[in-house]
Amino acid sequence: MTVLPDDGLSLAAEFPDATREEWQSLVAGVLRKSGRETAGAAAEEALSTRLQDGLSTSPLYTADDAPVADGYPGFAPFTRGSRAEGAAVAGWDVRQRHARTDPALTNEAVLADLENGVSSLWLAVGSAGVPVSALGTALDGVFLDLAPVALDAGDEFAPAAHALLRLYREREVAPHQAAGTLGADPYGQLARTGAESAEGVGQAAELATLCAREYPGLRAVSVDALPYHQAGGSDAQELGCSLATGVAWLRDLTAAGLSVEDACGQMEFRYAATADQFLTIAKLRAARRLWARVAEVAGAGPAARAQRQHAVTSPVMMTRRDPWVNMLRTTVASLAAGLGGADAVTVLPFDHTLGLPDAFARRVARNTSTILLEESHLGRVIDPAGGSWYVERLTDDLARAAWAWFQEIERAGGLRAALHDGLIGERLAATWEERSGRLARRREPITGVSEFPLLDQAPVVRDPAPEEPGTTAPGAAGGLPVVHRDEAFEALRARSDAHLAATGARPRVFLAALGPAAAHTARASFAAGLFQAGGIEAVHDPASVDADTAADAFTRSGAGVACICSSDALYAEGAAPVARALVSAGALRVYLAGRPGEHEETYRQAGVDQFVVAGGDAVAILGSVLDRMGVA
Repeated sequence: MTVLPDDGLSLAAEFPDATREEWQSLVAGVLRKSGRETAGAAAEEALSTRLQDGLSTSPLYTADDAPVADGYPGFAPFTRGSRAEGAAVAGWDVRQRHARTDPALTNEAVLADLENGVSSLWLAVGSAGVPVSALGTALDGVFLDLAPVALDAGDEFAPAAHALLRLYREREVAPHQAAGTLGADPYGQLARTGAESAEGVGQAAELATLCAREYPGLRAVSVDALPYHQAGGSDAQELGCSLATGVAWLRDLTAAGLSVEDACGQMEFRYAATADQFLTIAKLRAARRLWARVAEVAGAGPAARAQRQHAVTSPVMMTRRDPWVNMLRTTVASLAAGLGGADAVTVLPFDHTLGLPDAFARRVARNTSTILLEESHLGRVIDPAGGSWYVERLTDDLARAAWAWFQEIERAGGLRAALHDGLIGERLAATWEERSGRLARRREPITGVSEFPLLDQAPVVRDPAPEEPGTTAPGAAGGLPVVHRDEAFEALRARSDAHLAATGARPRVFLAALGPAAAHTARASFAAGLFQAGGIEAVHDPASVDADTAADAFTRSGAGVACICSSDALYAEGAAPVARALVSAGALRVYLAGRPGEHEETYRQAGVDQFVVAGGDAVAILGSVLDRMGVA
């Protein structure tokens, strides 16, 4: 053993290295105490977490798990960042979205944002935003040589782009000072609406040619992966679809006469950033690596292979109930986007799903990035995830899964064919169905919705937002659907709200707790949270009941159903007589919190209809409760 000088900082230098096998043996010992007999790699596997796309995360990572190093920041394959300096010089581009139809109100909000930390604008134009003819009014007072503008005009991208270019000329903005994205996205429109514009690709190619020739700071094309994310796709599916879209544009733009380098330079890629910070970091890193490989095969030089990225906090994760929690979700998502190396980051306001955001929501959204950059100094570290064995492995695994999906799309004839023949839609639907099952069982909890709901919270009301193309409901004809994590629970809560409006009270469940608080608190809390997730008010008064008092307490509660809550030992003694008392008092349905074990038949004969347990299908249970109580 090497003897090191005593500098007071030797830490663990005097201890021998521990092996992975020793660690696995210790894990097996802990699992054995819980009744699981495992050994070696199986013990480690027991602690792994399954992800979508066939991926998993391990409980321990070492240098042996790290893939081959992916170069340096600013150099191909750009896994570690598109720029050598990362966000260290100026931070990331703080890009705020505006979707009001009133140009004067839009202008007021735009100027407020630019004066308070926003560095670029993402402007909805056309049917889902400011009229094309009023673009100048919306941008009145904006220094277009300083503030980049990203347009989002759907199938009206060509007139919107020309209107912006006309503004540049009228306001004497030098071509080299114009910056942003013209937002040509016919492939995104095809995904969203199912409709294909015959002239869209040609118009986009003309804009790309013009920008490559005269406007070096403008990009004509948006490669938007949000339609696939919003249809319920996984991270690998989102990446694979974006690659397929990028390849389609390479073919179109080079066919129109652009060089491969110029075609690459005309694209900005848009990805969703979620509250799963490590997957978001890995996704953005993998996206740059994958696109660099595509560009390399297409013949682009090393510098032209860098991918320009715009990350948007996920609309899918935003909730309508307890929307204030969305502030926390978007904070984590924007942190991950910045650490993952996104060039521009849009934090959607916490009330995004409710309609048009108010001034307070926009202020919180823009200040989220400001705090991360100015107070937390996140931009001062270049590729902070680099060197993390976990993130490096996750990046590599995600890249490989995305590449396999991209190849499948290409084998099907490319993005357009895969959308038309239903390959993409069917695969995304299957992914969302599997995820919906986890959401329904609360394996993927939603704070404020499926966990810790607040039934007495006043609803947050906003002006309705213009309907965007691509709001297809799951299963409907047209483009890809738009889904939300909270949709199943939102439907249940809406039924409860309607019942409250019609009767003056929410549907109620009586919690029949047996024994002392120490015996029933855990399961009573679980049951209350479960029923409240469906908009069913839990009445726990008195604190404890028995066979003699349960019927009267149930009648006084005004509830339609009851749930017995206590420990297994007290269930064996008192659950059956209490269940009989509840049935005699008129309970439409009697539940028992926990697994029945060997006493199931006894409980059922006494009147227990169903057992509610962690991991059960909460949506199905709650829906049946509302049905039984006649809540339409």
